[in-house]
Amino acid sequence: MDYELPLGTDPVSIRRRVEAMEHVLERAFTVPGINRQIGLDAVLGLVPVAGDVIAAAMGLYIVWEARNLGMSRWQLARMTANVGFDTLIGALPVAGDLFDFLYRSNSRNLRIIRRHLDKHHPHTRVIDG
Repeated sequence: MDYELPLGTDPVSIRRRVEAMEHVLERAFTVPGINRQIGLDAVLGLVPVAGDVIAAAMGLYIVWEARNLGMSRWQLARMTANVGFDTLIGALPVAGDLFDFLYRSNSRNLRIIRRHLDKHHPHTRVIDG
């Protein structure tokens, strides 16, 4: 997948940036042996406090891009709650690290954005073949 990040404010550019950020945060690396994909969200969660704050800020960037798309307050609130819940539980020692490995708030937020884009900007869809 090509992850060139267009700088435009059009829905196609925003979709590409959000998809690239979700990929980095949730699926950038594959764990050998278990063949499970993880991203910076889980890796940063291993660093106490600062890692969770950085991961939350990166997750909130996705919410900010959703706001730029004109998504509803309800959708933005759900997305912010996803990031907040991930950050809150992810901050717990040991259990939070396992939680970060399983709960993918950025993937959930990407699904919300894709539903919005598919409904309001169908020309942004990319058909993978």
